[in-house]
Order: sequence, then structure tokens, then C-alpha cells
Amino acid sequence: MADWHLYILECVDNSLYTGITTDLAKRIKLHNEGKASKYTRSKRPVKMVYSETFKSGRAARKREAGIKKLSRSDKLILIAR
Repeated sequence: MADWHLYILECVDNSLYTGITTDLAKRIKLHNEGKASKYTRSKRPVKMVYSETFKSGRAARKREAGIKKLSRSDKLILIAR
């Protein structure tokens, strides 16, 4: 079973995007090709600034939901750690 990855991207406009995947390198590549999400399509290039690894998709989705509820300043604190 593949590991799941939660990631935070910094977009060219300095906005932050949070997502999950089982193939982190491929997903970042797709974001930068404009093929991964509608949000990042017009905000390229993106760079990964944070990631966590999980054994299950359920755990990754739960963490993703929690991070998406954080304020931008709280996300920046998380990234800086």
C-alpha cells in the first residue's frame, strides 16, 4: 500500500494551496503543467513548501481538512517549523 502525502504549495501569487496525493513528485509536476487543479492552473509556477506522510488516505484527508481550516498566518507558522 502506497503512502499518502499531504502537501502545501506556494503559488506564484504567494497564495497557499493544500492537497493530498500518493505520488508527490508527479502531483507537483501536474500542478506546474496546469493539469492538477483549477485553483493552481492560473497561479503557476508553484513550489512545495511543506509535506507530511501518512499510511492511510483517511488520515491524510483528515489532516488536510484540518489544515484547510487554519488561517494563512497559522499555515505559515506550520511551514516555518
